[in-house]
Amino acid sequence: MTDSVESRLAAAGHQLPTLGAPIAAYVPTVLAGDMLYISGQVCQADGAIIKGRLGEDMDVAAGMAAAQSCGLFLIAQMKAALGDLARVKRIVKLGAFINSTADFTQQPQVANGTSELMILAFGDAGRHARSAVGVPTLPLGAAVEVDAIVEVHR
Repeated sequence: MTDSVESRLAAAGHQLPTLGAPIAAYVPTVLAGDMLYISGQVCQADGAIIKGRLGEDMDVAAGMAAAQSCGLFLIAQMKAALGDLARVKRIVKLGAFINSTADFTQQPQVANGTSELMILAFGDAGRHARSAVGVPTLPLGAAVEVDAIVEVHR
């Protein structure tokens, strides 16, 4: 599955980003039994945080692109933690946090940037449960942050 996940991403014009160290007192992933818990990944492009607030200075399309970048970081964390993306059995749940104004109500559409990437990368195993919530701010001014729970083959 590793080649197929990465080749599907490459065919769509995506490549896995280089991971940095956590910015606070946490670890990026925890493997507990057959479940991998991935800490929130903030949106980045060209090594810089994608900053903004949906409903203020970002539209839904820009938010979806930011969420897609979070998805690429989630997959990179899976690969780093598991060594091989073939160990991914299923994307179980995503939690999407969208930096948005009080009257912005399209958080689900923004979160689709990550959800659609998971389906592209993992096929039916990428279909997942999800939360998509608006928040007044995110770390470092990020527009979107997404965390994940992944079932893995032992």
